[in-house]
Amino acid sequence: MSTRPTAPPLQSQPSNGLALLPLVVFLALFIGVGAYLTYQGVDFAFYQLPAPIATLPAIVVAIILSKEKLNKAIEQFLHGVGHPDIIAMCMIYLLAGAFAAVAKASGGVDATVNLGLSLLPTSMILPGIFLISAFIATAMGTSMGTIAAVAPVALGIAQSAGMSVPLTAGVVLSGAMFGDNLSIISDTTIAATRSQGCEMKDKFRENIRIALPAAIITLIIFAFSSTATQTPPTDSIEWLKIAPYLAILVLAVSGVNVFVVLGLGIVMAGSVSLYSLDDYSLTHLSKDIYAGFGNMQEIFLLSMLIGGLSELMRQQGGLTFLTQLVSKVISRFGSQHSSQANSRASEVGIAGLVSLTNICTANNTVAIIVSGSVARQLAEENNVSAKRSASLLDIFSCVMQGLLPYGAQVLLLGSVFGLSPLQIIANSYYCMLLALTALVSIFIKHQGRKHQERSQAAL
Repeated sequence: MSTRPTAPPLQSQPSNGLALLPLVVFLALFIGVGAYLTYQGVDFAFYQLPAPIATLPAIVVAIILSKEKLNKAIEQFLHGVGHPDIIAMCMIYLLAGAFAAVAKASGGVDATVNLGLSLLPTSMILPGIFLISAFIATAMGTSMGTIAAVAPVALGIAQSAGMSVPLTAGVVLSGAMFGDNLSIISDTTIAATRSQGCEMKDKFRENIRIALPAAIITLIIFAFSSTATQTPPTDSIEWLKIAPYLAILVLAVSGVNVFVVLGLGIVMAGSVSLYSLDDYSLTHLSKDIYAGFGNMQEIFLLSMLIGGLSELMRQQGGLTFLTQLVSKVISRFGSQHSSQANSRASEVGIAGLVSLTNICTANNTVAIIVSGSVARQLAEENNVSAKRSASLLDIFSCVMQGLLPYGAQVLLLGSVFGLSPLQIIANSYYCMLLALTALVSIFIKHQGRKHQERSQAAL
């Protein structure tokens, strides 16, 4: 889309803090159950209660709080569920899941890992693992899928090459979060761009200016920390299986419509499987596509339910209350209440809002979905571009997800490597540096604008 759609004016609704109670109910259930199960020693405790189920009591509370008649309140909920942005987001989820499943079936993930190892000198094993994880996460659009695919290989490399196991786990996590943050088919990117009303390619270009410096510094750190004595054995490079990943990256960066990109990706990956696998048929392809749809079931349902819940809270004045509260903080900290200072404070506010939400939910996509509406309103009121707000939402949600000891990515790495979560996040250098470069970009950008305004005033 060439222009940014205008979000519904929150100021037209009365300010009502009580309308945020459903959100509190959702977070209390999600966090409460997760914390209790963590205390009980249950693995992946924060993922035992599916997030879509945790939204159901919150939706009931929101309908009870509504001053409208029951049929009207349900109509408002359905309007939020069926919002064009929500539906588009869900369709992209389905296509992204289908592509990831079909490409994996073709052996594309293993071929990509093998390519990276084939090109690596012994002294660059750790930076190479980072780049492999980053590429696969960017192509697949999932940090969890990347970790599941790369972690066992990386552990074998670390053990055979005599490298630090905790550091290697941190390298895999860093690369996975880098790719997840930038990928155009990542659910975080989809949620961020759709909620803020911007093109994926614009968000990518804004995002990479912040992420690339952090990645370069991370690579330097890993290069000096790489102590491998030998390169693990590799097989011959299978370029055909890697081609679908390369194609969607090129098409996406070129600005091709995301539906077209994913559709072509599915066709290419399916064609590779049909050509290279003897027992692979159109029936297998259809099953893989459907399995990919199923892999996106939770985030698909969650997006729709949160969309309906957000609409109910918006109608009742909850989002107006939250926006006004954050706006007051922005105005208080804005130097002399200038537009430039308020814009900077708004960006910090968006970063803080999604970070706190992510700490509460332990899920970066959920954090973006929950805080997206408020972030968009704050951005529009304080002259922050859509691509900028989408980038900040995605960046800080990924930062927090990569530093949470109870996040799914860290827990999965811990189970594969046999490490405690704290050992892993202590080596999550990229996430730490990404937070730093993002904050620096906020203050440098606005400081530069301030000097420019002074120069223009002097003339």
